[in-house]
Amino acid sequence: MGAMKRKSQVGLSLLSENWQKDITYFSFCIRRQKCKVKLYMIPYKAIARRWAFKRSASVGSLEVDAADQGHRFASGFSAPNDFVSRYNMLHDSSSNPLDGMSDFERQLQEFFDELKAMIMMGNKHDAIDLLQANYEAVKEQMNAGTKGIEEIAILDVIALGYMGIGDLKFVQSLLDMMSQVVDNLKDDEPLLDAILMHMGSMYSTLENHEKSMLLYQRAINILEKRYGKNSIFLVTSLLGMAKVLGSIGRATRAIEFYHRVITIFELNRGAESVDLVLPLSGLGNQLIKEGKATDAENVFTRILKIYTRAYGENDGRVGMALCSLAHAKCAKGNTDEAIDLYKKAVKVIKDSNYMALDDSIMENIRIDLAELLHFVGRGQEGRELLEECLLITEKHKGKEHPDSVTHLLNLASSYSRSKNFVEAERILRMSLEIMTKNVGPDDQSISFPMLHLGVTLYHLNQDEEAEKFVLEAVRIREKAFGKDSLPVGEALDCLVCIQTRLGKDDAQLLELLKRVLSIQEREFGSDSEEVMLTLKKAVFYLDKLGRKDEKFPLQKRLYHLRMKYKQRVQY
Repeated sequence: MGAMKRKSQVGLSLLSENWQKDITYFSFCIRRQKCKVKLYMIPYKAIARRWAFKRSASVGSLEVDAADQGHRFASGFSAPNDFVSRYNMLHDSSSNPLDGMSDFERQLQEFFDELKAMIMMGNKHDAIDLLQANYEAVKEQMNAGTKGIEEIAILDVIALGYMGIGDLKFVQSLLDMMSQVVDNLKDDEPLLDAILMHMGSMYSTLENHEKSMLLYQRAINILEKRYGKNSIFLVTSLLGMAKVLGSIGRATRAIEFYHRVITIFELNRGAESVDLVLPLSGLGNQLIKEGKATDAENVFTRILKIYTRAYGENDGRVGMALCSLAHAKCAKGNTDEAIDLYKKAVKVIKDSNYMALDDSIMENIRIDLAELLHFVGRGQEGRELLEECLLITEKHKGKEHPDSVTHLLNLASSYSRSKNFVEAERILRMSLEIMTKNVGPDDQSISFPMLHLGVTLYHLNQDEEAEKFVLEAVRIREKAFGKDSLPVGEALDCLVCIQTRLGKDDAQLLELLKRVLSIQEREFGSDSEEVMLTLKKAVFYLDKLGRKDEKFPLQKRLYHLRMKYKQRVQY
């Protein structure tokens, strides 16, 4: 504690907003899952459309979302995420076990507030200095043999700080250090349940799901013993557990946890409380992931009614609820209804000034709507939305900002779908020029407009230049992702088509196809549709080359896959 007091001027904390306020504010946005509408288009069934880049978590603030660390809108809600402030509210004033720790609590609060302010203002280096100073102080205490709840609480906030900065490697080492101590602490330690929740959330972000679930379950057990199984204070841990279970494919258990939270809120707050939006959103998103679109539609309809009753039909939160309902309609295949709901949502959000026009959530809504419009053949309306996205980005960030490239690529894809390859080429050259000015020549991001441009030039019968761009995209992606990565497989698939028309050696083309096939088998499975299409090409070239011994096994495999997908279509 002495070391902590020496650092009192630098502070520590976990949340300035109180728990009651935080738990009643929820928003959500559409993540394109079951609705198979994509603007990102590569011909020949290229595999890019299913590539998911694994990025290290980037946390915009230090708040811990028990359901989805660092992504406020990603899964439909923002869970209660406080620490000391929340814990103070859990006890009545007459029997608060933290009365003797008020100085420590205040120092935690100050430290966290200062860290959060630094990170939000972009003062990363100052935040690192602050974190390192406190880490050295607490490490010194622990090396001297003091390993109690205070040291773990400080390490907890330090870990949250490094999570906010994005240094996940150091977060891992901090969590491992904390786990060794936490495992030996008794369940009646003050603050322990909140620390366990934070650790569970951070382990989830690091994709250590088993460890995450163990920590959440211990927190649940502590709170159940203290407050009972229907206590409102169980919500954070239950939602965290539901999120982890959903992420590892244990959907039935995840849904059970969401229903438990719904029951708790109904018992404590009533069947029409806005607090129900929290678990209902998580439940609805999980149901969509499981292909239960009708059930999800019912859930999001309930959210819409709750918000409309509480805030009126012109409130921005109602607009967000309309978006989620539209997503469920899309998943059901009711695209016209989904389009109408999206349009209504955009109007409500705009008219209510619920969020800025350049907000990333608003941008995603426009893109979702544009995708749907393209899907139903209303490409011109879709392009108008994409152009609106581009104009907003250019207005707020400048005409040659890299963020505009996403919208330029989508516009180019839209024109390509309409067979206007000349306009697509113009836009893609513009995109490539912007990226060239803003990133290094080997940066993986430059390969996207480069590959698009190569494909577009192929459609314009400019095969030599198309080959040059695609070969360069292959080189960049091999260096960035590895020779056997999915982005490389995508580029190779396009290269084969271009080089086929250029009359390149059949044996060389076959070797490229074998590389693509190997990548697809690993990423999508040996019975995937992507594999079937590549097998068809490989069999064609083996036949041309007269390599019958190699051809027949692949031909037999191709036959079985064709029968499988034919039966699936009939069903």
